[in-house]
Amino acid sequence: MSLQSFGFFGFLLVVAAVYLHLPQRWQSAFLLAASWVFYALAMPSMLPVTIAIAVFTYLCGCGMTAREGAHKTAFLRIGVVGLLAILAFFKYNGAFASDGGWQAVAMPLGISFYSFAAISYLIDAARGDCEVEKNFIDCALFLNFFATVTQGPICRAGALLPQFKEEHRFDAARTVRALRLMALGLFKLVAVSDVLGLLVDEVFPNYRSYGGPMLVLAAVFYTFQLYFNFSGYSEVARAVGLLLGLELPENFKTPFFATNFSGFWSRWHISFSSWLQDYLFMPLAWADVSGLTGGKTSRLPAEFCVFTVFFVSGFWHGNTLPFVVWGLLQASYRLGEELLHRRLGKPKKKAPARVLWAKRAGVFVLWCVSMVFFRVGSSPAAAPLTVGDAFAYLGRCFMGWGPARFASELYAAASGGFYANAIMVAAYYGFVALVLALAFYLDTRRAFAFKNKPSEICLANEKHRWAVYYALVVALLAGYIMQSGGFGSSGFGMYAGF
Repeated sequence: MSLQSFGFFGFLLVVAAVYLHLPQRWQSAFLLAASWVFYALAMPSMLPVTIAIAVFTYLCGCGMTAREGAHKTAFLRIGVVGLLAILAFFKYNGAFASDGGWQAVAMPLGISFYSFAAISYLIDAARGDCEVEKNFIDCALFLNFFATVTQGPICRAGALLPQFKEEHRFDAARTVRALRLMALGLFKLVAVSDVLGLLVDEVFPNYRSYGGPMLVLAAVFYTFQLYFNFSGYSEVARAVGLLLGLELPENFKTPFFATNFSGFWSRWHISFSSWLQDYLFMPLAWADVSGLTGGKTSRLPAEFCVFTVFFVSGFWHGNTLPFVVWGLLQASYRLGEELLHRRLGKPKKKAPARVLWAKRAGVFVLWCVSMVFFRVGSSPAAAPLTVGDAFAYLGRCFMGWGPARFASELYAAASGGFYANAIMVAAYYGFVALVLALAFYLDTRRAFAFKNKPSEICLANEKHRWAVYYALVVALLAGYIMQSGGFGSSGFGMYAGF
């Protein structure tokens, strides 16, 4: 039951109708029960693991309140190491599987997201940045809330746990905000991401059959597919929270308008980027390493800390070489940027528009190159690709640049992959052009006219908002019609597997 399915809409209506009319003392318990039902419908065999992680996190938190000094630190270490060990087992046990021995154990849906939320909760509680949650129901709900459990955003305990203590009732203005955000998120998921995925899934496994223009187009399409899938999912999750009276963090802020990679990562998967910043980069940057260096230096080089963060980011996505290369590319982009700034000086805040757009184009091209490795690493087990395929894909991007060949491959990719009718092929490319134009119109307006305010606020302040609403709904319906034939369904979201 994904967040874009009709079954989920029915589930959400029932949950909201009951939750918003319950007495406050029962609201958290009901929402936790609903969250476990949602997870049981999604992946029943792994619900016990999800509950066990919540119990383990709760007990470690309680242990910290009952102890001081070294004993308190011991509970923190047990909690963090235990959560990382559980996460590592489920994410990487498949690497040790063999035909005659170890059998791979499936990874619970969304385990990375609620494990990271649990780790941040324990660290924040130890630091005194939030209170230890003594109510198991609220603690488990923080980790297992059905809107965030499969794909985030990664919430912070200090922001979300206090909201569970409040009474929530129906609010018309808040519900309208939620509906705007829901429409936008579903549009991105169904009408943009899923539709782009039709071409991407046809070209990447068969990349040897295509020339450079088609491969470049597929790489760009995949870059957009992932962005609109994950940002759309995050907006649907926020809309669910708003409907129930909960404010969830924003996860994307028009990253493709960033002029450098520092700005890009402050706008892309914000909850994960800030998690790495607060719980990996800062501890590394402030760690006293004088004992390891013989007193020559007490701090790790900033470059090493940056490299480690991005390497861990790549390895977190997967332990295969394509993801490792992806992480190394992000590290090289970020470090290269810092070295250029040191040599040439920080760029001027007010630069000519042509310079800013050239920088945006450069960031986008480099990001697209890294996305080839990301897509290869994400290839299904039934049609696996290797890091060699990623390099071969990039190499073939410089071959076969003939307009006639490109036109024939455009037609062949769609007609051979998912539409056998010439009219439908033309309609597909026309639809893609229209939905991308609308999606980037809204992102452009958000970035420049509204200074990256929340998406639903930007929609509400659009001069021609009713035309935009109708366009979103029509495109969304068309996207659902395409899916009715089994095309483009993304299940629980492209990031749910990480």
